[in-house]
Parts: sequence; structure tokens; C-alpha cells
Amino acid sequence: MRNLVAATLMGMIMTGAALGAPAAHAAGKHLVEFEKMTWVEVKEALAAGRTTALIYTGGTEQRGPQNANGGHNLIAHATVDVIARKLGNAIYLPVLPFTPNNASADLPGTIGITDELLGALLERLADEAIVTGFKNVILMGDHGGGQPKVYEDVARKMNDRYSPKGIHVYYCDQVYTAANDAFEAYMAERGLPPDLHGGISDTSEMMYLDKDGTWVRKSLLKTAVGDSVVDGKPQIGADSPHNGIMGDARRSSAELGKKYLDIKVDLAVKQIRRLVGGA
Repeated sequence: MRNLVAATLMGMIMTGAALGAPAAHAAGKHLVEFEKMTWVEVKEALAAGRTTALIYTGGTEQRGPQNANGGHNLIAHATVDVIARKLGNAIYLPVLPFTPNNASADLPGTIGITDELLGALLERLADEAIVTGFKNVILMGDHGGGQPKVYEDVARKMNDRYSPKGIHVYYCDQVYTAANDAFEAYMAERGLPPDLHGGISDTSEMMYLDKDGTWVRKSLLKTAVGDSVVDGKPQIGADSPHNGIMGDARRSSAELGKKYLDIKVDLAVKQIRRLVGGA
């Protein structure tokens, strides 16, 4: 009897493993996040035509007293995931968490690198993606540091190197500059104040993506006012709050955040399809 029970249990375990293996493997076919895939899944995805690599940079910096310092990274990860899924032929590499910036003892939330370091990192990551088997590499970022010069220069240099082999490296600028301009225009149409940093656009997008309630200190929103922005420039004077906000975040909302994210994704997907050709 003991042997019969053991044999039965072993059979159940083996059957479960056999049933579970294909399910897990099938799930891998829907992954677009390189670091959550196995090498087998990456190889199969490349063979199936998912040959566009997305290299998205975030950034670690203070974003006002109400927002987490890693906002750029959190936003970048969520944004590039949606972009990859909409493209249908892309996989995104791990988000680069440091971009050009300078630390400050007054507002201790920033850890930055130099333009030179960013350029070297982007070159290395593009090289590695191409060796892996990707045929198109897209560079883009959530933080202004290094944009557009470093990204443009690296993309041009790498594309010149690899295009004779039918491999291309492109810079997607629409996801940042054009999207920011479009959302600022959207806010202006609704009588919302302009911002440059830590204001409505940053805070709203974080509120929309903040599923566990740890990205935005909502209790501080009612006082989240910084230096006013006029004609795209912060108005800094003797009475400036000096709290990291350039704008006014008090009217931030998840609804505005969704709109901002939708604009970024839509513009990026359209540009990448134009660059790469096809869906």
C-alpha cells in the first residue's frame, strides 16, 4: 500500500510538471521584458521576428517633496513596457537608472552621471543588443539630461557602423520632447499652469502609474507649489520656495497622468514604426 501511494503521488507530481511546463513556456511568448525572459525565450522571440531592442533610460533625481526620487525609472519602465507591447516586434532591455545630472546637498535626491558616461553606456548596450541578435536598436529616455545630443550622436555613430550589415540604431525623440510639448499644450487649453519639473505632468503620471501608493505623497499635494514658469523658464528669486518644483502640482490627477502617458506611447510607437518600417 505504501508503495502504491508513493507511486500515485509521484505520478501526480510528474503529470503536474508535464502540464505546467508548456503553460510556463507559453507565458514566455508574451514577455517583452528582457530581464524576465530566459535565453531560450529570447532566442525564440528573435527567430519569430521580435528583433527590435528598446533601450530606455530613466534617471534618479529629486522631484519635489511629494514625489519619489526614482520617478523617472518607474515611469520609464511602465512606458517602455506599453510601447513594446503595442509595437509587437520589440523587447525592452533593463531601464538604465542613471542619466546626466548633478547631486545636491540642499535637495538630496539626485544621483547623476556625465554625458560621457551615458554615451559610453549607450554604445556598449547597443553593441551587446546587436551581438545578441537584434536588428534594430532604439534609444530613448525619460529624463532631459543628455537629450538630444548624446542620444543623437550615439545613434548616428552606431548606425553608421552597423547599417552596412543591415542593422540599425535610431534615436526616438518623440517620446520625450514632442510628448512634453503636446502635453503642455493640452494643459494650457484647460487653464492649467505650465511646469518644467515636479509639477502637474510629472506628478500626474506618477499618480496614474502608482498602483501601490508609494510613489506620490498625496498628503503633500495641497502645498506642492514651486517656482512659477513663464515662457518655459522658472522664475527664481529671493522668495523662491527652492523645493525642487518648477511649476504647480496641486491640480495633478491620475486622469491627467493617463493622458500624458497615452501621448508619449502614441508618438513613440508611430516614430519607431516609421524608423524601423512596419509593425
